[in-house]
Amino acid sequence: MSFRIGIVGCGLIGSRRAGVTRELGEKVVLVADVDAARARGLAEENGVEWSNDWQRVVSHPDIDIVVVSTVNKVLAPVTVAALRGGKHVLCEKPLGRNIAEALDMVEAARQADRVLKVGFNHRHHPAVRKANELCNQGAIGPLMFIRAVYGHGGRPGYHKEWRGNADLAGGGELLDQGVHIVDLCRWFMGDFSEVFGCIGTYFWDLGYFEMVDSYQLSAGRRQLEDNAFALLRTADGRVAQIHTSWTQWNNCFRFEVFGRDGYVRVDGLGGSYGMERLELGRRKAEGGAPDVELQEFSGPDRSWHAEWQEFTSAIREGREPMANGEDGLQAMRLIAAIYESAQAGRVVRL
Repeated sequence: MSFRIGIVGCGLIGSRRAGVTRELGEKVVLVADVDAARARGLAEENGVEWSNDWQRVVSHPDIDIVVVSTVNKVLAPVTVAALRGGKHVLCEKPLGRNIAEALDMVEAARQADRVLKVGFNHRHHPAVRKANELCNQGAIGPLMFIRAVYGHGGRPGYHKEWRGNADLAGGGELLDQGVHIVDLCRWFMGDFSEVFGCIGTYFWDLGYFEMVDSYQLSAGRRQLEDNAFALLRTADGRVAQIHTSWTQWNNCFRFEVFGRDGYVRVDGLGGSYGMERLELGRRKAEGGAPDVELQEFSGPDRSWHAEWQEFTSAIREGREPMANGEDGLQAMRLIAAIYESAQAGRVVRL
């Protein structure tokens, strides 16, 4: 059984999703974008209809799944409408601009009894997936802490694009790339109970917006950040340390997990982030340098394909997908807490 797909948002990610679904034997029926030229271009690539009205996609009687790959401001209204229209939805990360929007989407999926998936494709990179398997198998013993760095350096005029527009984006680099790191930390280590964060705007001339999520403070105005730093701690004292940056002039992805008996380290995501590598270090009882195994993944990025296959399998099997709406909501709660901690200058408890 193949699914009939509608795509709202025909930029880079919408185009990538269309190509992946086509390669996997699904059928794209209709694509939409407020930019008619962009919608028409993607439609011609796939030999399908197009529209500049997303309502046509979410109400189309022959569409089973809607992929929502718009700017952050539009993610919630399109996703909620699609779910209420009886469609399953893959909503690209993040799950809206704030907790309220994420809650709306999760509740709409529950009421409609439809599958809501968040686009956390990093879980499906082979080195990340293998690292998670090793941790779950006890290869490095009980987990102690995580260190993670993710960032790029932007491009000329980056601050003038939609990510520099507070209303469209809802947050800066923490919400953009940092949400992937936050999700991975939860995937490896479970839920966190307290957060301490610092954010900075060091280089890019970004906009200001009103903070709407609040745990212990009234809402406040703040500037979109180009760097975010955070410590996340579990109830039993394990810690994740993250840094996400738009001033990482040489693109970087590094995710390290340390356990009592060793560590796993993922470097690179392919492309401009460098070859994807997994390093497994096993601590020696007598001390000294650990025994190290290195695995390289030099092929093309197939995380998008693996993610789509897991999503459609979940629909067919009537189960929740990996990285479901609740995962997106919990990532949003952590990000809101980091923002609040940065503003208050103290730990925020969830």
